This record gives sequence, structure tokens and C-alpha cells, in this order.
Amino acid sequence: MTTLPVWIEDRIDPTLEKKLTQRHVVEVMLEAERPFFSIQQLQALVGPTVSKETIRNRLNELREIDVVAAETYPETITLYYVNHPESNWPLSPEGRQALAYDSPLETLSLGDFLRLRNPAGIRTLVLAGFQLTLVLFSTGVLLWALGLDAPVSATSAMAEAAGNLFVVCLVLLVAERIARAVRDGGRDSAVSATERSTPK
Repeated sequence: MTTLPVWIEDRIDPTLEKKLTQRHVVEVMLEAERPFFSIQQLQALVGPTVSKETIRNRLNELREIDVVAAETYPETITLYYVNHPESNWPLSPEGRQALAYDSPLETLSLGDFLRLRNPAGIRTLVLAGFQLTLVLFSTGVLLWALGLDAPVSATSAMAEAAGNLFVVCLVLLVAERIARAVRDGGRDSAVSATERSTPK
């Protein structure tokens, strides 16, 4: 069992007899070789039998007693870290930007994929594949109903599927960028309107 710093020992509740204790969560965070964690990463360290909701509850309790703090990054995830009194959190803008791109897929290397050694990245890839399959199937049904041909045709069914999937992904990416620009534009105009209406 890890010896916790005195400032943590004084704050956590040792009487809480739950499947996952506050102490265990903090011990896992201190023993790991990283300064910040998503709930998925903590679940992988604590054990898959513990639900994400249970981990989130313990983290919320630890946040209430100021042992753990969190940073939420737009369009990505919430990252949790031990709130050491001497630390320089929250992050600098450079650190924040670096963490914002730490997603399971971006940490999945070709070697990890071939050896199946990055479960979070592989699960994310598989789930994305399922979702894209559904989008491609729905698009195929819509094109069939309208009497249109698929945008990419090939003699090989695999090549044709890959080409059409690429087109679907490209359209989704462009649509997401447009939607984000519209949202950000609306947010900027709302901020400008608030600034204009606020008396100085």
C-alpha cells in the first residue's frame, strides 16, 4: 500500500467502505507515470470491473476535499490530476494545447495496433468504424432510394467501399468544420453584443 502524503491522509475519509475507495483512486494516480488522467485511463488502471460512474463519483468526492482537481478541454475530455499544493496547475496555454490532443487514437501507433497493445485506442477505432459503417449504410440506402450511383466505383468491392468511406469521412470533416465555425461565430457575436450592452 502506498504511503500517502500527510495533506492527503488528513483529507480523505478512511471510514468510507465502498467498492472503490478514495484512497485507492489517489494511490493509483500517485503510482502512475503520468500527471493527468481521463476517466477511461483511470478505469484501465483501477480495473474494468469498476464502472466509469463509480470512478467519477470518487473523483467528485476528492475534488470536494481539494485532493483532486480537473481541467475540461473543449471538444475533448476532462482530465483529473492530484492537486499538489506546490504544483503549477492549471496548465500554461502551451500545456493545455498539448493535452487537448492526447486522445486514444492519437496515441495508437502502428506497432501497438498490430500487436493489439493499446486497448483504448483500438476500442476507439472499432467504435468509430461501427459508426462510420452505419453512416455509409444509411448513405447507400439514401442513394438507392434517389436512384443515384455511389461517388466512387471500382471493380474491387473492397476498393469501392474504401473509396466511398473516404468520401463520407471527408464530407463529415468538412461539415464538422463548418458547424464549428458557425457555433464559434454565434458565440463571438453574443460576446460582442454583451460587451456593447455592458455599461463602462
